Amino acid sequence: MSTHRLFVALRPPRAVRALLTGAMHGIAAARWQSDEQLHLTLRFVGEVDRHRAEDIAAALGTLHGHVVAARIAGVGLFERQGRPHMIWAGIEPAEPLAALHRKVDQCLARVGIAPETRAFVPHITLARLNRAAGPVAPFLALNGDLASPPFVFDHVILYESELAHGGSRYHPVARYVLDANSDTNAEATALTSSHVAAKP
Repeated sequence: MSTHRLFVALRPPRAVRALLTGAMHGIAAARWQSDEQLHLTLRFVGEVDRHRAEDIAAALGTLHGHVVAARIAGVGLFERQGRPHMIWAGIEPAEPLAALHRKVDQCLARVGIAPETRAFVPHITLARLNRAAGPVAPFLALNGDLASPPFVFDHVILYESELAHGGSRYHPVARYVLDANSDTNAEATALTSSHVAAKP
């Protein structure tokens, strides 16, 4: 039986993706993400069979969450066994995104997907690094104040990941619209009043 490698994510708007791709340079041998690959993972599911995939898609149809106002806020590094492994862009504020992550977890739990055990750190992957990549310090210093104007995430996407030559390809399986509410406008206004202007 065929399997499907699934994850649940948010897709940043075109202007935000353009800001991120414009910053993707300066690390030798880095495997930079393409525009099509840019997303914020809410929950990685992994390999499931077709029936479980259908159950997951249906369960996410019960998701009730609000549109999230957010902005890009700096860059960071994940390490693996003491070596640089991934460069990412931070997203703030974290709590509304963490709340949405928890709601996704609750939906998935109804169809037998165990809750996530790792701490949720909202980020968008910019590059994956192998042993040949680097150094990373100049990139981190140059982009430490990378910022975007406020934007909104207004829908959640269930993706299927296909391993391909040159990296994974992501195919949207289903979209789930988030509820618009008046609080979001207030959040966006608050972000606008405090955000650092994005670099050209």
